Amino acid sequence: MADTDDSIARSRAELAEAVEDAGSNPTLGPTIGDVIAARFGRRDLIRGILGAAAVSAALGPRSLAAQSVGPAASAFAFEELSSAPTDGIGVADGYRATVLMRWGDPVLPGAPTFDPNAQTPTAQAGQFGYNNDYIGYFPMPGATDPSRHGLLCINHEYTNEELMFPGLGIQDRRIAARGGVPFAKMTADLVAIEMMAHGGSVIEVRREGEAWQVVAGSRYARRITAETEMEISGPAAGHARLRTGFDPTGRRVRGMLNNCAGGRTPWGTWLTCEENFNGYFSGALAEGHPEYRNYRRLGLPAHWYNWHDFDTRFDVAKEPNEANRFGWVVEIDPFDPTSVPKKRTAMGRFKHEGAAGITARDGRHVVYSGDDERFEYIYRFVTDGRVSGERARDRDLLDAGTLSVARYDADGTGTWLPLVFGQGPLTPANGFRSQADVLVETRRAADLVGATRMDRPEDVEANPATDKVYVMLTGNDRRRPEQVDAANPRPDNRFGHVIEMLPEGRDHTAERFTWDILLKCGDPAVAAVGATFSAETSRDGWFGAPDNCAIDADGRLWISTDGNNPSRTGRNDGLWAVDTEGPARATSRLFFKCPYGAELCAPEFTPDGETLFLAVQHPAEGSAGLPSGQVSVYEAPSTRWPDFRPDMPPRPAIVVVTKAGGGRIGS
Repeated sequence: MADTDDSIARSRAELAEAVEDAGSNPTLGPTIGDVIAARFGRRDLIRGILGAAAVSAALGPRSLAAQSVGPAASAFAFEELSSAPTDGIGVADGYRATVLMRWGDPVLPGAPTFDPNAQTPTAQAGQFGYNNDYIGYFPMPGATDPSRHGLLCINHEYTNEELMFPGLGIQDRRIAARGGVPFAKMTADLVAIEMMAHGGSVIEVRREGEAWQVVAGSRYARRITAETEMEISGPAAGHARLRTGFDPTGRRVRGMLNNCAGGRTPWGTWLTCEENFNGYFSGALAEGHPEYRNYRRLGLPAHWYNWHDFDTRFDVAKEPNEANRFGWVVEIDPFDPTSVPKKRTAMGRFKHEGAAGITARDGRHVVYSGDDERFEYIYRFVTDGRVSGERARDRDLLDAGTLSVARYDADGTGTWLPLVFGQGPLTPANGFRSQADVLVETRRAADLVGATRMDRPEDVEANPATDKVYVMLTGNDRRRPEQVDAANPRPDNRFGHVIEMLPEGRDHTAERFTWDILLKCGDPAVAAVGATFSAETSRDGWFGAPDNCAIDADGRLWISTDGNNPSRTGRNDGLWAVDTEGPARATSRLFFKCPYGAELCAPEFTPDGETLFLAVQHPAEGSAGLPSGQVSVYEAPSTRWPDFRPDMPPRPAIVVVTKAGGGRIGS
C-alpha cells in the first residue's frame, strides 16, 4: 500500500489535510456538488426564487440581498473584530480572553512545572497534553451555580515535534523534500513523550468573581494517553479482526489516537472521537491480505510518526489487526477517574470528527458525526434504549442502536440509510459476515448503500431550540470541473460550506429529512468564489474552512475555522457568530481570532451562556519566515499575558472568554 505523496506539506496539519483531501473513496455515487446542481437549476436562479443559501457566482455576490436587514435584525449584539492578520489573539471589544491552561501545565498532583528543555514521558503523563481540540464542560453535581463550577474534558489530538522539542526541527516525511532523513533524530524517549501528550485531560474549574481558575489537586483530575488501557464494547468487541498479540480476546486496547471533536451525553459522560488514526501506523500489507482493502479505504498506513520503531503494534506487517482497534468513539466518565474508557463500536469506525448528540422526543439518544475526509459521509446513530435519567441504567446505551448514513436527494429531501448486516448489499456476498464486519468497514458499507459523498465533513450539531442540524463542510479543492454549474460554481472549493438539515416532524429518529445550504463560504467581494453571506456581512465577517460549531444558550450558531491564513483568505482562523433565522439569516460577524498558524477549536459555553471556552491549537505551525520562526498564544494585539516568555516554545492553550461586567456572550 503506497503512502500518499504529501512531502510538500508545510505543517503537520497540512500533512493531515493532504491525506484528508486524498479522496480514498473510490465509489462513483453522487457528490454533494452533483446533488446541489440537480436541485437548483439556472432557470431557478434567473427567476430569483432561491434563498440566499443557494445563490451562485453566476449572479454575482450579494445579488439576492436587495434590502439591508440592518444591525437590529441580528440575534447578536457586539462590535465586530477586525480580521486583519495578527500573530496574537483578538477578541471583540467589551470582552476579555485569558489563558486558563496550556500544554505542559500540571494536571495531576505531583506533576512538575513545565520545562521545555527537560521533558520526560513521566512528566508529560501528568501534564496537560498537546494540541487541545474538543472541550466539553460538565457542571459539577450539587454545585451552587452549575455555570461557575464544573469539569472540562479536553482532547489532545496530535503532536508537532518541531514545535515541542527545542532545536529538533521537522522530523516527519516533510523533511525528505528538503534532503533530510525522516525521523533520524527521534528517540525512544521523544516518541514516548509524544504518546503521553496524546489523548485527553480532565480538569476541575471554578469561577471566583470574574476569573476562572483550575482547581489544584482535584480528585477528578485525569490524563488519558496513548497507553491508557481501554475496553472495547458493542457488536465488534471480541471479533477476530480485533484480536492481537497483546489482546487475544479483542476486548482490551491501549490508548486512543488523534482525538478531534466530541460530545456530551445526557448521563454525564464524555464522547471523544478518533479521527486521523491512520497516520500512526507504518509498514505494509500484501495486496492479498484480508485487511488490505479495509486499510486502503482508510488511507492506512500513512506513516506520519515513527512509533512503529519502538512499539511493534504500530507496524501493520507485524500486528495487522491493531489498526482495527482505532477509529472509534470513546466514552469516558469524567466524574470517576478510575473508570475504564470504552470504545463504543456500535457507532462505527471511520475518521470521526465529532459526536454531538440530542435526545429525541421518544427518549432515544441520537448522535451525529462527520467522517473528516474529502468525499466521505455524514452519519447518525440512534440508540435502541431510551434515556431514563438514571446514570447507572443509561451508561451503556451506546452499545446498541442503529448506525445510518445520509443520502441527500436533488429535491431538497434526504434519507438516512441504515448500515445493518443482512439488509440490502450488506451481506456475505459482499464480504460482510456479521454486524461487526459492517462496523469495522463502515466506509465500505456506506459506499454500497449509496450514501452521498460530501466535501470533507467536519462537525455536525443539532440545535435543541429548532431541531435544525448544522453540518460543517470544510472544503474540497479537487472537485472536478465537469461538476460546475450555476448552482455549484466552485470546481476548486477552497472555502467550504454549511448545510442545514431538518428532520421530518422534528423527530431526530425519523428516516427522512429536508436540507438546504445555509452558507457557501469565501469572500463575497470576489464574484468567482460564489459566496452567499448576507449583504450585511462586513469584509471582516466572512470566513472559509468551517470546522467546529456550537449552539449557545440562546439557540444561536457559532462557527470556528481551520484553514484560514494570510495566503488563503488573508485572515487568521477564529470564531464567527452566524445568524440562522429571520432577515439577518446568513449574516456573520468575527468575534475571536487566533495567532497566525493556529487553529481555533471547540467553542463551548457554560449553561448560562456567560462563559466561552476555546481551544487554540498548534500556534506557530507553518510559521517559517515570521520573526524567530514562531509566535505565541500569549501575545495579544496590544498586551502580553503576564507569564509570556519569549524563550518558551509556542504552547497550545485553553482560552476562556467572559464579558466585561457580566452577561451572555454575544448579547
